[in-house]
Amino acid sequence: MMTDQHEVNRREIATFGAGCFWHVEQAFSQVRGVVATSVGYMGGTRANPTYEEVCTDRTGHAEVVEVTFDPTYVTYTDLLEIFWNIHDPTTLNRQGPDRGTQYRSVIFFHSPEQKSAAEASKMRIEKNLKKGRKIVTEITPAGTFYRAEEYHQKYLDKHGHGACRI
Repeated sequence: MMTDQHEVNRREIATFGAGCFWHVEQAFSQVRGVVATSVGYMGGTRANPTYEEVCTDRTGHAEVVEVTFDPTYVTYTDLLEIFWNIHDPTTLNRQGPDRGTQYRSVIFFHSPEQKSAAEASKMRIEKNLKKGRKIVTEITPAGTFYRAEEYHQKYLDKHGHGACRI
């Protein structure tokens, strides 16, 4: 864990939604340069939503992972590559068996530079898709991050399950 103030200042935040947040968190937490991950909710209308409320598909929140990273070890562009490779960005409001707007593909950007990088990477990925397929990933400004309940944090590491169902 980094404690030197100079190193702490190099930390940045990225926020991604790519289906069930358990798998997304596990993927990012294994990346060198990622110093912390937290699962939660973003992009909805209700303050402090619970998992049960988000699962009703009525709050507008997406299940997301907030990634704290050190850009001297891993760049935001590197994180975008991981994001595109861990889910299917062409399926609307669905990843695998999970359906609903909370499972949508979304990049919440925290700066104009992140927005530009996300848009450029989306265009590059879309150019390589088979004809007729389209990226449905939203690229939108980050809002308030609501940390999910503690039992969701590092869920797959704690329980070793391969599925996103409780």
